[in-house]
Amino acid sequence: MKRNIVIATIAAAALIGGGTATAIAVSGDEEAPAKKSNVQVSNDDTGRDDDANVNDTDDNDADNDADDKAEDKAAKDTGEDAEDKAENAADAKVAQVDAADAIKAALKNTKGTAVSADLDDEGTKHVWDVDILTNGGAWHSVQVDPSTGKVVGSHVDRDDDGDDAAETAQIRAALKGSSVTAAEAAEAGAAKGTVTSVDLDEESTDKAWEVDTTAANGTGSDWRVNPDSGKITADRSND
Repeated sequence: MKRNIVIATIAAAALIGGGTATAIAVSGDEEAPAKKSNVQVSNDDTGRDDDANVNDTDDNDADNDADDKAEDKAAKDTGEDAEDKAENAADAKVAQVDAADAIKAALKNTKGTAVSADLDDEGTKHVWDVDILTNGGAWHSVQVDPSTGKVVGSHVDRDDDGDDAAETAQIRAALKGSSVTAAEAAEAGAAKGTVTSVDLDEESTDKAWEVDTTAANGTGSDWRVNPDSGKITADRSND
């Protein structure tokens, strides 16, 4: 008795935007006619939403880029002229040691909580001036060389106007429960440009770290960093 052996081979081809899978049956004795299947293969990388209730990753990326650009535009200081921008750019180039590292260096010198850091022009040279509130309630001003990161000066700030106690209490209240330090706020701002200033805004209802940055062309931008989440947003207080 003659034995028939049938070998079935199925090949599926997926084309961009949709394709057709074709199945071919081959007999050991004779050829069978080719049969076509109407299976359609969809491509999810077309950039469109196949499900109206689901956002593709590409769509989310585009939305995030648009949001970032809007934030960058809102943060820019539009009141600067060419002279201001040139001065800003020159100041930023001096800061070989960034704000975050300057704050860390100052805290190694004086224990406490850093409340602000500013890149100041002290006569003929620049320094990072970091204000630190000690656990005992004393205020220290620590100067850090922006080219080496070394502490070049430190002194206790005296109560000249009698308002330090009230201000200190307000700052402590703003810092209570905060998980983001001044150094971390500076690191968040560094993603937007060269940080030239970090300061705690303890007076607003929405407490935040205020961060000033300078772009390579000297354009300044003002930011706010949430003291709990670390999220950075444009400072729209001047809008």
